[in-house]
Amino acid sequence: MAALKKLVAQFQEGFPAPVFIVNHMSADTTGEALVRVLDESGSLPCVHAQNDQTFKNGTIYLAPSDHHMLIVRDKILITKGARENRSRPAIDPLFRSAAVAYGNRVIGIILTGYLNDGTSGMMAIKRCGGVCVAQDPEDAAYPDMPQSVIANVGVDYCLPIAQMGALLSELVSRELPENKDPPEDQVIESRIAQRVLSDLPSVKALGEQVPYNCPDCGGVLWQIAEGELLRYRCHTGHAFTSSVLLAQQTAKIEETLWVALRMFEERQNLLVAMSKNEDKRAASSISGRAKDSQVHIERIRAMLKTTEKGSSAAA
Repeated sequence: MAALKKLVAQFQEGFPAPVFIVNHMSADTTGEALVRVLDESGSLPCVHAQNDQTFKNGTIYLAPSDHHMLIVRDKILITKGARENRSRPAIDPLFRSAAVAYGNRVIGIILTGYLNDGTSGMMAIKRCGGVCVAQDPEDAAYPDMPQSVIANVGVDYCLPIAQMGALLSELVSRELPENKDPPEDQVIESRIAQRVLSDLPSVKALGEQVPYNCPDCGGVLWQIAEGELLRYRCHTGHAFTSSVLLAQQTAKIEETLWVALRMFEERQNLLVAMSKNEDKRAASSISGRAKDSQVHIERIRAMLKTTEKGSSAAA
């Protein structure tokens, strides 16, 4: 919120372009507080984006929680498409759709944030002739996202938030050549986000199938190479960068280990209860099985401790 407030405060009344904002938020958050804060932070009105809404210059549109915000010609689409990089709303679908619809008229900006949502979308903007801007990582509270864009895309401008207002005013006033047709792979991904198509042929056209499963739905994944950036997408629409996929796999492993720990502890407790009601010979056998369960319990606990340490280091 602090970063967005600083940026929004620099827009002058009558800014000659619409502004679209995606902020990662949980599904149970309304986003009304952020809309109110941004509306009060500068000269431009801020509203929640609505499906099929015609957008206009000098207005800020915030993606609603648990929905992607996409741009097509002259209007906004709000969709319940599959999560990208574990997020909905996600930055990549917005950037990608805007790049396909408006090509070199798009200016993408990445601010502070964890991991690398926005990198693939910024690459789409770059490939379609748009301008890429990243917050200086030294100016960012969480530098992961701008650092990823700088490393994988190569931005046109890297600067502190305090200098972005003047830059944007200059960029929106320039004259531009005619747009070229967007790359076909970007068109396909943009249409997948709209839920216009989501099938095997369309995903096969984007990359090669790999022996990994989607952690969200269990479907097979296709690997998409964009320069040094590796991404993965399943045919239902879920998409991940390699680092986000790794983080999601780690979370699923931890979840599975907790379930296994609970089941072994329940099994051990049941065996102990059974041993008390059996004769001496049978009780001895059951007690031995309970001790075997304890071995597995200690192993799972050790793995959970290792997982927790790894998660802390990644965070």
